[in-house]
Amino acid sequence: MKTKALKKDKVNVVTLGCSKNLVDSENIITQLQGNGVDVEHEQAQQDANVVIVNTCGFIENAKQESIETILQWSEAKGEGEIDKLYVTGCLSQRYREDLEKEIPEVDAWFGTLELPLLLEKFNADYKHELVGERVTTTASHFAYLKIAEGCDRPCSFCAIPLMRGKHVSRPIEELVKEAQSLARRGVKELMLIAQDLTFYGLDLYKKRELGNLLRQLSDVEGIEWIRLHYAYPAGFPMDAIEAMAERDNICNYLDIPLQHGSTDMLQRMRRGITRERTEKLINEIRSIVPDIAIRTTLIAGHPGETEEEFEEMCQFVRDMKFDRLGVFAYSHEDNTHSGSMDDDVPEEVKEERVQKIMEIQQEIAFENNQRLVGQELKVLFDRKEGGYFIGRTEYDSPEVDNEVLVSAEETYIPIGEFQTVRITSAGDYDLFGELVK
Repeated sequence: MKTKALKKDKVNVVTLGCSKNLVDSENIITQLQGNGVDVEHEQAQQDANVVIVNTCGFIENAKQESIETILQWSEAKGEGEIDKLYVTGCLSQRYREDLEKEIPEVDAWFGTLELPLLLEKFNADYKHELVGERVTTTASHFAYLKIAEGCDRPCSFCAIPLMRGKHVSRPIEELVKEAQSLARRGVKELMLIAQDLTFYGLDLYKKRELGNLLRQLSDVEGIEWIRLHYAYPAGFPMDAIEAMAERDNICNYLDIPLQHGSTDMLQRMRRGITRERTEKLINEIRSIVPDIAIRTTLIAGHPGETEEEFEEMCQFVRDMKFDRLGVFAYSHEDNTHSGSMDDDVPEEVKEERVQKIMEIQQEIAFENNQRLVGQELKVLFDRKEGGYFIGRTEYDSPEVDNEVLVSAEETYIPIGEFQTVRITSAGDYDLFGELVK
């Protein structure tokens, strides 16, 4: 009697949200591959029979995108295109009970810290020996390095602690080992990420250790750029900036979300800092590293934001002249302190305020870029698109910042390589240049 052979699972991992979520997906893939499971990330050609959706639950738009993606794969399952659908990540962590009732087609839901339970669905074990050996899904020459999980900050508008838990730092030796592994595989640029970089070390070492971590990562052979993302301004460890000034391979770049420019609003947001202290911090950072590029994010339309407070934020942007800036319309989040307030700024006003901030920043960005014309800059090239090779300077992170475009008509540039480029012209957000030979 013949028996029917069991088809081996093939898994497609779909990632939504931020770079921290991407690292989580990479860890899922690493563990599945380590257990002999055939797995890919966001397959171009769908032939997987199992899909894992790693969701984002940060703001309303992200939640909606996550739900739509789950429903899309639920429909695919109903039509027999896939056999199993699993959901993990922030949205699943926060709204699991409601989602289980509303989308019964999902086979299982998992929270942000339940990777071992997810692996059990594949008869797989969590392999501790794979920690530090993460598979990457980004371009081969750069990778994100998550140095901590969770957050202890009490920001009024943020639901991250509800989804990610308390701050937990990873040991320095573990991070160095992972950086060495990435470097051996050709990674040249590390982007350090966490909900809050500046809290790093307080739980493990009873003191802030970001500066020490930076110096040890800087010593890893093969790592040419190290970049800092998501630093909190209150209690900022200045030794991290001193390390930046000391080491050539720590990029003169800092992503420091400030959220507002009005002291009253910062107090309402529970940020633990004033506008005056914020300005003093930024000026001190710039005095140590004069050519640093500072990226920040702001929120427009938080409950209670008056026209006067918004104008204070506008003036703050004009005064500080940030190199990179993003602004979000406030999103009302359940179970947060702000969520208990009256969401009293109309949506159209929020959007108008977002637009006004971006118009102010556009002028600043254009002026900053014009100063680069004629300069020769070190550029790391990420891709070829259309008629251009496209790269970034040390002042720019992938996907969110400026890009440098060099014509591909008469020039060949290997992807993942550094080149010296003379900037010949500049727009609001893009730089154009030619190779220095």
